[in-house]
Amino acid sequence: MKATSLAPGAADALDDVELARRVGCRDERAFELLMRRHNQMLYRIARSILRDDAEAEDAVQNAYLAAFRNIAGFRGGARLSTWLGRIVINESYGLLRKRKRAGVVLPFSPQSDPWDAGERDAEEDAMTDASSEQPDAAASRGEVRRLLERNIDALPDQFRTAFILREVEEMSVDDAAACLGVPAATVRTRTFRARALLREAMAREVDVATVHAFGFAGDRCDRIVAGVLARWREQG
Repeated sequence: MKATSLAPGAADALDDVELARRVGCRDERAFELLMRRHNQMLYRIARSILRDDAEAEDAVQNAYLAAFRNIAGFRGGARLSTWLGRIVINESYGLLRKRKRAGVVLPFSPQSDPWDAGERDAEEDAMTDASSEQPDAAASRGEVRRLLERNIDALPDQFRTAFILREVEEMSVDDAAACLGVPAATVRTRTFRARALLREAMAREVDVATVHAFGFAGDRCDRIVAGVLARWREQG
């Protein structure tokens, strides 16, 4: 049975159970709404496990298809976001196992920017234009984000996913625990350890950067020396 298609304005009022029911009845607009509501969260979860943009997208797509096949079993006992989160975690670990069986080694360099997908950059550029943010402020914000993302990527696997759920997605401890299939106390411990490791790593990078702040060697030094000598000769 196919549900009556959602009117554009009625979509946001749907609760999880009704949205799931409509998806189960092959309401395409409802399925699109479900995906747009949860895309960012599910991508971040998959990305935290796989550390690869393309594989994370594959995992999210696989999760949505698996969710559609099992949507009739959703009864609202948990949040729809939590239910979907658990599915994408399973899909992500499935891809991870396939990668390991195939002997694929994913190169990871702390100097790279693995989270910096082109599509997201385009979205951020659009938001920057909309808010009339100054170019130097946008560049500074982008550099801080890249630094943070590099260090999140370097966290141990279990800590990284807990950190993404709690700190990036701002999920409650109970919902994060349901997604991960672990006790709430474990989520708290992993998140605490992730925060500590992240602060430590960020502090190290800031210490290194501080030494090189306001660099002077090179062209600037040559310009000043040349300028002073030229004026000095004129005065001679």
